[in-house]
Amino acid sequence: MHQTTVGQATVHYRTEGQGPGLLLVHGTGATGETNYGHLLKHFTDHHTVIAPDYAGSGDTVDDGSPLTLDRLVEQVLGASGEVTRDPVDVVGFSLGAVIAAAAAARHPERVRRLVLIAGWARNDDPRKRLGFQVWRRLADVDPELYSHYISLLLFKPEFLAGLDEESFAEWVGGATVTEGTVRQIDLGLDVDIRDLLPRVSAPTLVIGCRHDQLVPVGHSRELHEAIAGSSYLEIDSGHLVPAEAPDALVDAIRSFLG
Repeated sequence: MHQTTVGQATVHYRTEGQGPGLLLVHGTGATGETNYGHLLKHFTDHHTVIAPDYAGSGDTVDDGSPLTLDRLVEQVLGASGEVTRDPVDVVGFSLGAVIAAAAAARHPERVRRLVLIAGWARNDDPRKRLGFQVWRRLADVDPELYSHYISLLLFKPEFLAGLDEESFAEWVGGATVTEGTVRQIDLGLDVDIRDLLPRVSAPTLVIGCRHDQLVPVGHSRELHEAIAGSSYLEIDSGHLVPAEAPDALVDAIRSFLG
C-alpha cells in the first residue's frame, strides 16, 4: 500500500499493473481491496490500476468530521495524481459511482472514460431513503442486525437462497459497524448530484443491477438519461455485483474500455 496527503487526510491506495491509469472507487463500508481486489488481475495487464480507500475506509485517516462529496473527490483524484498525471479511466461502485460522477463533472481534464455501477443522483426517493435510514439506525442499535439487514439488501434473493450453510454464514453477517462507515452512510443519505450530471463530458457507461434492493435500478437508468451520450446495460445481480456477478461486470468494463 502507498499513501499520500490530501487536505487533512492521509489517503492509502493500492496500485499495480502497467498501461493507462484505471482508478477504482469503492462503495460504502468497503475498501478498494474488498470491492475490487479479486478483479484486479483482469485489468492489470492493460492498465495501471489505482485503488484508493477514501475517508472512513481502510487505513485512510482524516479529522473525523462529517464527510463531503468534494473531499472524497479530491482524495481519490489525489491518489490517482500520485501515480499518473495523465487523465485516467474511472470506475465507481455505489457511493463510489456518485464520487466518480462528481469527479468527472468537476475535473473533466482528469477523467478520460467513466463507468458508474449501481449509483444514484438523488435521495428524494422515499423507498431508497427508508432503506438507508434503517441501515443507519441499526448501526446505533444492534451491530448483528445491522449486518444481517444490509446482507438482505446487497444480494438478490436467489443468490442468498442458493448458498449452502457454510457459504451463507460466510456471506451474511460479515459487515461490521465502524465510525467511518456511519459517516459514509450519512453522506449517502444527503448527497445529490443532479446538477452535476449535465457537465459530465467523458464517454460514460452506466451499469445497473437488475435486482438491486439497496439502490433500485431505476436510479442507474436516471443516471444514464442525465448523462448525454452515455451507454447503459443491466446485469442480472443484486447491489453487490462485484461479488455476485464478477464475470459479467468484468466483461462489461473491459468491453467498454477496449
